[in-house]
Amino acid sequence: MNMEFRKFGEGPPLIIAHGLYGASDNWVGIGRELAKTHEVFIIDWRNHGKSPHTPEHNYDLLKKDLLDFINQQNLKKVSLLGHSMGGKACMFFAVDYPEIIQSLIVVDISPRSYISLDQPAPHALDHMNVIQSLIKVDLKKAESRMDIDMVLADTIKSPRIRQFLLKNIHRKNLNNFEWKINLQSLHDNLPGILGGLNPKEINNGKGVTGFPVLFIKGADSDYISDIDYPIIKSIFPVADIVSIPNSGHWVHAEQTELFLKNIKYFLNN
Repeated sequence: MNMEFRKFGEGPPLIIAHGLYGASDNWVGIGRELAKTHEVFIIDWRNHGKSPHTPEHNYDLLKKDLLDFINQQNLKKVSLLGHSMGGKACMFFAVDYPEIIQSLIVVDISPRSYISLDQPAPHALDHMNVIQSLIKVDLKKAESRMDIDMVLADTIKSPRIRQFLLKNIHRKNLNNFEWKINLQSLHDNLPGILGGLNPKEINNGKGVTGFPVLFIKGADSDYISDIDYPIIKSIFPVADIVSIPNSGHWVHAEQTELFLKNIKYFLNN
C-alpha cells in the first residue's frame, strides 16, 4: 500500500494519523507547528483522502500499511500521534512493534471496543447513522455543497460534524461530485473499526512499556470515560492521561493552543 502523505520539517520523525472520515489535510496546521522541532509525516489511511481504496479495512491492514510506510521512508524510530481511528491503529501498531516506537500519543480514543455488550456505547449507532446518511445522498442531483449539506441535515443535526464530513466531497468533473472516502468499505467494515484491544492478550496481561505514552481526552467527549482509565493503564502502564477543557472529540481543532502545548511538552521533554 502506497499511502498518500504530506511532509514538513526536519528532526526526529513524527507520524500523524487522522481518524475515521478524516484526511491528512485536516492536520496541516498542527503538522506545520510540530515541524518546528520534528520531521512530520501526515498520512492518508487507505479508503481516505488520496490513498487507494480497498474493500477491506481493519487494524491488521492499517498496521501493515503503517509498517510499510515506515520502511519506505527508511525510518528507524518514530513517534506516533493518532486521533480516533488513527489513535486505535497506532495503539495496535505500538503493541506489535514496540521496538520502533519512540513515543505514542493517542487523541480521544480508548483501547477498548465500542461495540462491547457489557460496556455499550452510543458511538456505534452514531457512526452507522453517519455512514448510511452519506451513502443515501444522491450526488447526481446535487448542484452545490449546500445542497448536500441540506440533505445531510435531516439525519446529522450537528453543523460542525456536517462541515467536517463535507471536506470529503470534491468535484469529479464540472457537473458531478464524488466522495473521497470509500463509503461502502467503511460501512462494511465498521464493526471491526469500532473494535478494540484485549489487555489479557498483550504480554500475558502485563501490557507494553519501553516508551512514553500520552492520552489526550476532550473533557466534553465521552470517547474516554472513567471505565477506560484502568484499561489504558493495563495496556500502557506508563501512560499519562490529560484532559483538555472545553473540547469534544475534535480536541485538536477546538482547543488547538492547549492541544499543541501538551504535545510539545510531551515530545520535547
